[in-house]
Amino acid sequence: MRMNRLKEAFRQQLPVVNGWLAIPSGYSAEIAGHQGYDAITVDMQHGMIDFSNALSMLQAISCTPAVPLARVACNDPAQIMRLLDAGAWGIICPMISSAEQARQFVSACRYPPLGTRSFGPARALLYGGKDYPQYANGEILTLAMIETREGLANLDAILDTEGLDGVFIGPNDLSLTLTGSASAESQHPDMLAAIELVLSRSRAHGKVAGIFCTSGDAAAARLAQGFQLVTPANDVMQLGRAAREAIAATLGKSAPTRGVSGY
Repeated sequence: MRMNRLKEAFRQQLPVVNGWLAIPSGYSAEIAGHQGYDAITVDMQHGMIDFSNALSMLQAISCTPAVPLARVACNDPAQIMRLLDAGAWGIICPMISSAEQARQFVSACRYPPLGTRSFGPARALLYGGKDYPQYANGEILTLAMIETREGLANLDAILDTEGLDGVFIGPNDLSLTLTGSASAESQHPDMLAAIELVLSRSRAHGKVAGIFCTSGDAAAARLAQGFQLVTPANDVMQLGRAAREAIAATLGKSAPTRGVSGY
């Protein structure tokens, strides 16, 4: 089976830079996959992407050096299993707020006896190899998103979930629930304390800590802070930023700072 390079990177405590796609295009997915990202996530929660789009995007990413991941819309075993069968090498699951939700998520990603994933790897066999069923339980990456007060309160129990590789902070939702305002780079004391809590408890449990960021500079700061997996904005944010900078350069002006805030 094709080994999951992200898991090896985490074992060696190397940083992982993760691309994030909200635009439903196999072509743009292929372009992103050749830019140097360690992984590319197909976003089926807030991206404009259905399963047919996701399949073509996973196929495109598979032709690049990046590891294909997917964020599901919710903790739905059927969608999780279908994306794994389509060749996602890891799943990011939003709104995990309890140990039971974390167990349900992980169970959908693991074949029996470790979980309840139904057998039918389909395209995963093409990407991973004919021995995929024997090794998939150990290679598929599972990241639970921490985005709620309940998730923070149950953080240790979530991190203690057998088979969960780590957690991924959804900063806008977490900021919204803690401060009343969605802000991916919030400096509110409650948000700063929550992020430090996730980092410290992840270290204590030997689990991965990841986070979505608004830029490369913000992602670099998160790596320095101790996160192992960072996403330096998504394709929509990067496209808008590049367009504004090109227009400003053309007209000899400073690029406007306002734009899509991301998630």
